[in-house]
Amino acid sequence: MSTETVLCVQGLCSKFGHQVVHENLDLEVQRGTVLGVVGGSGAGKSVLMRTLIGLRKPDAGKVRLFDQDLYTVSRSQRHAIERRIGVLFQDGALFSSLSVCENVCLPLLEHTSLSRYDAMRLATLKITLAGLPLEARSKYPAELSGGMRKRVALARALALDPEILFLDEPTSGLDPIAAADFDTLLRTLRDALGLTVYMNTHDLDSIYAVCDQVAVLAEGKVLVNADLTTVRNFQHPWIKRYFQGPRGRAASAATAPVRVEN
Repeated sequence: MSTETVLCVQGLCSKFGHQVVHENLDLEVQRGTVLGVVGGSGAGKSVLMRTLIGLRKPDAGKVRLFDQDLYTVSRSQRHAIERRIGVLFQDGALFSSLSVCENVCLPLLEHTSLSRYDAMRLATLKITLAGLPLEARSKYPAELSGGMRKRVALARALALDPEILFLDEPTSGLDPIAAADFDTLLRTLRDALGLTVYMNTHDLDSIYAVCDQVAVLAEGKVLVNADLTTVRNFQHPWIKRYFQGPRGRAASAATAPVRVEN
């Protein structure tokens, strides 16, 4: 794993009127890391991700992507940064009136000079990379299962060959088998493409299966950002309930090595 920092957040503050969501929040993500971001409902995970990808300007603090301040660079520099990231929103955010291939083509047509024909060919490659059958290209989102829609959204996020993927609850709403398949796909893509992954999640199974590090968001800041063992042993009531409760123990047991008797 590289020690190069691709995302650095310093002193971030986010407010909605008098409601303070984040206060003096700091966070770093190294290249090649799969970071799972966890926190209770209302902790501000989605607000934080929207801030990190440039959709919401922070009230204070800095967001640096690829060693550039996202909110002070020129428009052309901001455009170049955005081409280096991919985003999968919680509900997929697919356009219902467009086919799978057309959805994946959108960033290619918007951000490159490719012809429509070449964009469609490249979109087909990304669709295959996301684990979808070729016949899915002509289908519409309403004709797909929840798991397939997530894969289409992933294919679109990969369209511009990003260096970092931002995923908002990628396995929410999926059955256990589909969620496990998505985890396997994500791990394979990280290893094959050298991706950095920032993932909001509630899914303990995904955390144990995929994440190199876990950041816990609570009390308006990142309480701890470290490997899973360190985070599990961190002394905080919410962390104890989350990782050492019944579901946390079950997820941990499921990933424990199996002892084979001779």
